[in-house]
Amino acid sequence: MLFSLILILLLGFFAGQIARRIGAPPLIGMILVGIVLSPELTGAIDPAFLDLADDLRTIAVMIILMRAGLGLDREKLVQQGSVAIRLGFLPALTEAIVVAIAAIFLFKFDFLTGLLLGCVVGAESPAVIVPGMLRLKSLGWGVKKGIPDVILTGSALSDVLVLLLFSLLLNFLARGVITSSAIWLLPLQVIMQVILGVAIGYVIAKSIIWLVVKQNWTQNTVQNTLITAVLALFVVVLAQKFPYFSSYLAAMAMGFFLIELDPPLARRLRIEFNHLWVVAEIVLFVLMGASIQLQVLENNLLSGLLLLIVGLLFGRTIGWYLATVGSNWNWREKLFLLPGNSAKATVQAAIGTIPLSQGIEGGEIILAIAALSILVTAPLGAWAIPTFAPKLLSKDSVDPTKVSISSNTLLLAAIDTSNLAKPVLIKVADLARRSNGEVIVLHISNTSSEADVNRLKELTSRLLLDIRYQFITTTGSIPEEIVRIAKQYQVNDIIMGKRGHQPWSKVLIGSVSQAVIETSTIPTIVVEQRDR
Repeated sequence: MLFSLILILLLGFFAGQIARRIGAPPLIGMILVGIVLSPELTGAIDPAFLDLADDLRTIAVMIILMRAGLGLDREKLVQQGSVAIRLGFLPALTEAIVVAIAAIFLFKFDFLTGLLLGCVVGAESPAVIVPGMLRLKSLGWGVKKGIPDVILTGSALSDVLVLLLFSLLLNFLARGVITSSAIWLLPLQVIMQVILGVAIGYVIAKSIIWLVVKQNWTQNTVQNTLITAVLALFVVVLAQKFPYFSSYLAAMAMGFFLIELDPPLARRLRIEFNHLWVVAEIVLFVLMGASIQLQVLENNLLSGLLLLIVGLLFGRTIGWYLATVGSNWNWREKLFLLPGNSAKATVQAAIGTIPLSQGIEGGEIILAIAALSILVTAPLGAWAIPTFAPKLLSKDSVDPTKVSISSNTLLLAAIDTSNLAKPVLIKVADLARRSNGEVIVLHISNTSSEADVNRLKELTSRLLLDIRYQFITTTGSIPEEIVRIAKQYQVNDIIMGKRGHQPWSKVLIGSVSQAVIETSTIPTIVVEQRDR
């Protein structure tokens, strides 16, 4: 099992990076690795490890749902609330109905079996949609109207309806009995799942804040993340044992209420869950590829593709139109739902095998279509979301309180041969460690000897031992060169020393530091030599 894990992580990572370098989504490479390692080809993954696939997928889905919740924007959801609710039900329902009708002609299914297939096909994949929407939010695409937030929320609501309808149809087709009360209770069950999911998410979020903030049971962010992740996973597992609430909504609600109740904690957790997703993504998509049964696809490939196209272009498109009627979305933003809200993967992998295992007639075809939908729409959706967003959505300002903005911190330390060189280097080293940044050390050597420069290089090497840095020497006007180099390298901050021990107003008048502060638009930190 350990060797299987090594293969999954190592090959999945490099296959994802190769896919990224050729312009394709990394998950394509990961899925292909899973197919190669699957029992139908090389059989390199230990069967015992594959037995854990469902549990590992559950952990990965929990991570992306928490990421989604920690990135939701309450103001945008209030603004577009009706669209999110309609988007949560109409597209999946209309796609399921159109797929059911098409299955009657393509596979000779009866309507209820076709509707069961429609539920499998109509479910949306949080594994593809959540990372895609979070990336759009971090880049500012469509955030003014809350389009990524609406798609995230609608996707979670959609899966509630689909999974409940799937369970109802499965029960009827397996036992041949369905009561009118079960049909009438379906809307009530959906509402109950949503309300209980949100309520449980709120209670768990309050509990986390009580534990880690008010009672100080944890000492660092890693422990905060451990407690949060374990409780989120507990919610998901609890929903499997007691299916009275939506685990998807509960996990997302946890993240959402953490933002509302304690934004500083939410910001730290957002960063850590992003780190967890780096590993979870590889495991999720490699195992997804390993679960695809290639032999089952052979006899239903063309008809399955036709079914997916009909369901998407006719069924889901009708639902998208109805969901956005009366909204302030323009036609480009509505068109974005085609690539942004159609990927299928996680739910299909979870429920695609159930009809066959319960002896439903046509179960092998349902499994084939489920596998085909993953193989086609997951890579296509992952590619289409970042490709079409710049063409169809507006570029808006990013809200750093709702997303983690990844940027490289670059600091400029301007030093001379005085005793201030050491305090400046100590300060820039401290800032670089705190921000995981890099440093440019600049020395303007107009009158410095080679020995002086070597001494500064040695001091820099010792104080910045664990920090990536570049040592630059130049000549010229000291303030002008500092500003020029700072602009050339687009540094975030300038750190430099000030002379003497006079009052601040007297020291800076006419000094190098004063000249830099007045001419540079880049924030400047001035360090002074303190008496020991």
